[in-house]
Amino acid sequence: MTPSPQRLFIGGEWTEPADGHYEVVNPATEETVGLAPEASRAQVYEAAAAARDAFATWSRTRPEERAAILDRAAGLMQRDFTANAALAQAESGATTGTARGMQVAVGAARFRRYAKGALEPVEEAIPPQINEAGPMGRAGIFGALAVRQPVGVVTCITSYNNPWANPAGKIAPALAMGNTVVVKPAPQDPLSVYRMAEALAEAGVPAGVVNVVSGSAPGVGEAAVDSPDVDMVSFTGSTSVGQRIAEVCGRSMKRQLMELGGKGAAVVLDDADLDSAVAGIGTTFSFYSGQICTAPTRVLVQRAVHDALVEKLTAYAGYLPVGDPTAKGTVVGPVISAAHRDRVESYVELGRKEGARVVTGGERPDPTGRGFYVAPTLLADCTNDMRVVREEIFGPVVVVVPFDDEEEGVALANDSDYGLIDYVWSGDVARAFRVARGLRAGGVGVNTIGRNMEAPFGGFKQSGVGRDVGSYALHAYSELQAIVWPG
Repeated sequence: MTPSPQRLFIGGEWTEPADGHYEVVNPATEETVGLAPEASRAQVYEAAAAARDAFATWSRTRPEERAAILDRAAGLMQRDFTANAALAQAESGATTGTARGMQVAVGAARFRRYAKGALEPVEEAIPPQINEAGPMGRAGIFGALAVRQPVGVVTCITSYNNPWANPAGKIAPALAMGNTVVVKPAPQDPLSVYRMAEALAEAGVPAGVVNVVSGSAPGVGEAAVDSPDVDMVSFTGSTSVGQRIAEVCGRSMKRQLMELGGKGAAVVLDDADLDSAVAGIGTTFSFYSGQICTAPTRVLVQRAVHDALVEKLTAYAGYLPVGDPTAKGTVVGPVISAAHRDRVESYVELGRKEGARVVTGGERPDPTGRGFYVAPTLLADCTNDMRVVREEIFGPVVVVVPFDDEEEGVALANDSDYGLIDYVWSGDVARAFRVARGLRAGGVGVNTIGRNMEAPFGGFKQSGVGRDVGSYALHAYSELQAIVWPG
């Protein structure tokens, strides 16, 4: 049975794509999940124009109205939870637990969060200032307000590793602040984002406030960035693509929110609980097959516990069942595509040539079967100048580099182009916090890979520009206006 072709969502209408459709492939089975629409450049511009037209009205709606729509949309996403999770799993290759708990559930929760966020105060009083008489006028006391205003039309370009949580984390706060959006989902798994658009339309979002355009070619994303109707671009993806987007944005001073690559350093000190460290680092092997920018992929371990940690990580990887993500008990599913599997495998081979020792993994699981699988792989005997240590692999590959003292560990962690999230494991909390403060990263986990979902999220260096999550996302999708008056 041929899947029904998906249509674009432009100006509140389901629209036939000008350039036909392309196949969305299940990474686990290599079967066709559905047919995604190929938008033309003109259609992307049409979507941005629709968002521009809708902005004047939507930006003036009462916060309570925006909150109600976002809350209803969350309820509709939850109503269709089972079907949504099945689709997300089919097009992304996520395990059942990830598709349900980390994709769809988190996506709906973010709409709930920003339904409340729409009601957060947008005005902040600034203490009065006494001004002496002078060229600027008479003496007086001047009051002031800092007021958050919506930016305008926001292009949201989302990543393939979470087709629910990532788009929701952009769309929901942008709408809560009164912006309108053009969403360009990742080409590998765009169908889930269209389901999100269906829920928003059913929830009563006005025509043009949300638009979704997709395509397998770079031209669709390029048009969504360079459209003159777009005021801001929110992008999650690779640093190289983010740099090209930033160049285009710079020409017309478009605002940017960039969540880019990562090569998270896990600094394991000699007094660490090694089982806790292994459980955290091991998520690189298991959570969405390492396709996550926050993963602790670069393990820096103090020499006294190096061998013990490598031994424990090797055992941990060996306990992880690799296979069909829909099967009960599977922990490691496929990576997103054949091309990405080949890329990850090429890095493992590069590591061998650079002198790294493949402790476990390094071979394709069941090479005669179907699906884009990569075995959890651990590379030891690494040095900080190796490409496998310096570059983002974005797969279930962990590299280990030893160090002698705390100062060297911090220096190695900071000797990176990236700085998204780093980690510290130590039995001495004061020592761990001291190391954390020395790390040049947007976030640091101390004895945990867990996150506080109200804390700011974003990167130093080439890991990004700006911060979102929690109320910080509302700030990211707004402009500050100062209003001053004489007292």
